[in-house]
Amino acid sequence: MTGRKQQQQNENKTTFKKKPPERSWAVNITGSVCCALLRACCNDTSLPRLGAGTACCALPSPKASMMDETSDEPPTSAVLLDNCHFSQVIFNNVEKFYVPGGDVICYYTLTHNIVPRGKDWVGIFRVGWKTTREYYTFMWAPLPGDVHGDTAVQQQIQFKAYYLPKDDEYYQFCYIDQDGVVRGASVPFQFRAETEDDILVVTTQGEVEEIELQNKNLLKENEELQATCASLQKQNMELQEELKKTQELQNGLESLRSSTEKLELELNSLKKENKHLKELDECREAELHQFKEQIQNVTSEKVRLETRLKTALDHMDQLQSQVLNYEKEMENLVRMDHDKTEQLESLKEENCQLCMTITQQKEQKKELEHRLENLKETEANLSLRLQNEQQQNRDLMKELEEQRHLFQILQAKKSESDEEKQKLREENDTHLRHLSQARDVSSFSAVSQAQAQVPAPEAGCLVFGNPYYAAEANLESRAARTDSIRKCPMCDDIFPEDIEASDYEAHVQSHLLECPFCNETFEKSNRQVFDDHIFCHGLE
Repeated sequence: MTGRKQQQQNENKTTFKKKPPERSWAVNITGSVCCALLRACCNDTSLPRLGAGTACCALPSPKASMMDETSDEPPTSAVLLDNCHFSQVIFNNVEKFYVPGGDVICYYTLTHNIVPRGKDWVGIFRVGWKTTREYYTFMWAPLPGDVHGDTAVQQQIQFKAYYLPKDDEYYQFCYIDQDGVVRGASVPFQFRAETEDDILVVTTQGEVEEIELQNKNLLKENEELQATCASLQKQNMELQEELKKTQELQNGLESLRSSTEKLELELNSLKKENKHLKELDECREAELHQFKEQIQNVTSEKVRLETRLKTALDHMDQLQSQVLNYEKEMENLVRMDHDKTEQLESLKEENCQLCMTITQQKEQKKELEHRLENLKETEANLSLRLQNEQQQNRDLMKELEEQRHLFQILQAKKSESDEEKQKLREENDTHLRHLSQARDVSSFSAVSQAQAQVPAPEAGCLVFGNPYYAAEANLESRAARTDSIRKCPMCDDIFPEDIEASDYEAHVQSHLLECPFCNETFEKSNRQVFDDHIFCHGLE
């Protein structure tokens, strides 16, 4: 029960979404019918179909003020549907409503089936237009960058608000080419503020029934209009056929009139020319007779000159062939002469170079012989020097060995003396300790007497004397002797006793030069002998 009550309440009080007013396809239906162009563009099956070749008929709407009063009128023509190509230009993003008082931008696409030209234009037409002269306003279509391209091109045009319609009728964009042929059309739109689609309108059941009755009446009217539209279409087709025939007849008549006028003009001109030619013919007959006599004389003279010209040309050809042969022979002789001169110059240069090389070789041979004699003399001298140096080196090495042996002995003695010195130092330390203890026990007076009796010690000596003084003196004498022995045999330099043997040997070796071939040693003072020795090895 509750469900039925709620359903009845809903029937009494029904809500509807407020819709925008449907497109009034029957605008000015008494004098026109919406064209099949709109049906093709909108894909709306509610539009009536027009037969092929039927013109779009509608009462012409008055033109609004043009965008520019000084601009040229666009090319227009009567529209025949079989000559229209509405798919060659496609209009994009066309709104259902455009707000009045604002500029409108028209977007369209030029397909590859159309070649845009300078006089193409885009116009705004009221729905139901019959010819392209019934535009409300128009703008010249801009040319794209690549006119003959194979791809589609996006274009746009801006219509200023001042030139746009102010009523709420349905309009559409149309692209018209330079010949006045429609190449594309958009879906219809209106110039009014767009209403909200989501407003809820509350109506009663009685209002709903009234609306339904109105819809039924509108459907009946629509059916009646469709019937009248069909009859009008038939009439339109008949009128269109008659119009075609009359146009063809008019075109034929105009062509005949133009052809007859041209023929009459040509006939008059031919008559005048005929008279003039007759007068000229009489004068030229006399001139022709004179010309014939002159032609006969000229032809005879021409034959004579041609024979002479042929003989002269034959003689000229012979002379040219002879000249060509002479030129070829001269070129060959010049080429041969040039080659021979080049060969002679090259032989001269080679001869000069050979003479120079021979003289250089002779000089080099003399220098080599002289050097060889000098080398032999130097070799003899060097061999003698070498023997002397080798003997000296042997003596020096023997002395060096003796010095090394003596150095080793002295080192051993030094180590012994160092040990003895250490022992003596230890004993001295013990005696000093005993002495300090004895000094603490004795009285001050005894110490003063002992100091008066004992002479004052020298600086650096002990109070009671050093019992090991003799031993230290012996060590110092030994060190002095060792220092005098450690002396360089080459430069007489004396080295301290604590020098290492390797340093001493390195110093001695620095005074010597060693041969890299035979390992013989030479003094640095005898540098020339060493260089001669190395040179002898190079000769070997």
